[in-house]
Amino acid sequence: MITTDRLRLRPWREADKAPFAAATNTPAVMEHLGGVATPEAMDAVVDGQIARQAEQGMCFWAVETLAEERLIGFCGLRYASLPGTGLIDELEIGWRLAEAEWGKGYAREAAAASVEWGWANTPRDRIAAWTVPANTPSWGLMIRLGMTHRPDLDFEHPRFHVGHPLSRHVVYVIERPVS
Repeated sequence: MITTDRLRLRPWREADKAPFAAATNTPAVMEHLGGVATPEAMDAVVDGQIARQAEQGMCFWAVETLAEERLIGFCGLRYASLPGTGLIDELEIGWRLAEAEWGKGYAREAAAASVEWGWANTPRDRIAAWTVPANTPSWGLMIRLGMTHRPDLDFEHPRFHVGHPLSRHVVYVIERPVS
């Protein structure tokens, strides 16, 4: 679907469930997402992406290396709501890669390709991303992508009680380039 110099971003397949869980359901990868998930929860992530692709024409796509055709995580776009802000159907970019792939530039490569795809294939004027303040690699990538922190959009995630280390989320956005 999307091919970069080193990666392919593509729709999910049922056969991706076990490799995705093996690659990403680790303490390090899941640290800012609530911890290691059950096998059923990991399967539900893939099922949700398959459904989102069918409904929205996009999702957080499976990311695989071109050279080995090895699944290393996900990256892509979806329409999502910003909890507690009243904003619905925001175009969100997200990523999650295996710890063994960190520091290789894969996340930036996949995310930049996803942003480009978003401008070419959606009418939206901005793309948003969010994470917890402690997830410095993630919001650091947001900055490297040209995104800007929007404190007015920061929110408390409803999955966690206020004051929980994973409750507060910071929001970054990138505006559509002017042609």
